[in-house]
Amino acid sequence: MEITGRLVADATVRTVSEDKKVTGFRLAINRRYKSQGEQKEETSYVDCSYWRTDAIAPFLTKGMIVQLYGFMTAQAWVSRDGEPMASLKFRTDEITLLSKSAKNNAEAQDGKPTQAGDKNHVLKPSKQFN
Repeated sequence: MEITGRLVADATVRTVSEDKKVTGFRLAINRRYKSQGEQKEETSYVDCSYWRTDAIAPFLTKGMIVQLYGFMTAQAWVSRDGEPMASLKFRTDEITLLSKSAKNNAEAQDGKPTQAGDKNHVLKPSKQFN
């Protein structure tokens, strides 16, 4: 499955065991549609995880547009108040950076600085993190 969206915050790295780390981030996915002739927009937020390497975390900053390949997982539980709760999470297998960081002008994965003035410049996908 493929999803594309904008990061709502910088990625974080969490240690889950002595030798395992997971990179976590949240994606906003916008959907535009017409209802009774009126243009509407709806935003869905998806929590994502990437287990392959935490080296990608510095590149995943707030405002970036990314394309992810992976699969959805569902989780259900009962809250402390006894209310049924559920969430969807996206387990990421591959990440393609489609825009530059909104936070800073990070270097492209080939080590060369990105062109700050080029609005159509797209970071090239790298096998380094996938």
